[in-house]
Amino acid sequence: MSRVSIQAEDFDIAAELAALEACGGGGVASFTGIVRGGEGLTALELHHYPAMTMAQVGRIVEDAMARWPLLGVRVIHRYGRLEPGERIVFVGTASRHRTAALESCAFLIDWLKSHAPFWKKEHFSDGSARWVEARVEDDAKARGWLE
Repeated sequence: MSRVSIQAEDFDIAAELAALEACGGGGVASFTGIVRGGEGLTALELHHYPAMTMAQVGRIVEDAMARWPLLGVRVIHRYGRLEPGERIVFVGTASRHRTAALESCAFLIDWLKSHAPFWKKEHFSDGSARWVEARVEDDAKARGWLE
């Protein structure tokens, strides 16, 4: 089972974990990303091109399923205007053993962070806004999975 959703709506973490647990494995790993606050940030606005985003995220999931013996993968990424404290991404994996679940979950979030085609704009309390640039650290994390 693998499912990818690119959506504006929030998601239910408990329901997503229950679906992964129902895959019958011995381990479920997950990561939930939250919009950070601070430094006057009032919102993060995410844009994407749906067909390109679904294709790229689908390829990332297929790669994870080829690398590890996974029983289930669930990826949810939100778009639109999100405020600090709101959930932005969920990655969950299920496998017969914990190592595959944990490693694949880390792989997926690292690759999503650096390769999923989302354009992010930060909005601040002083009325300013800026596009978020790719971070060298995120690219290095993703490249680490190639070794």
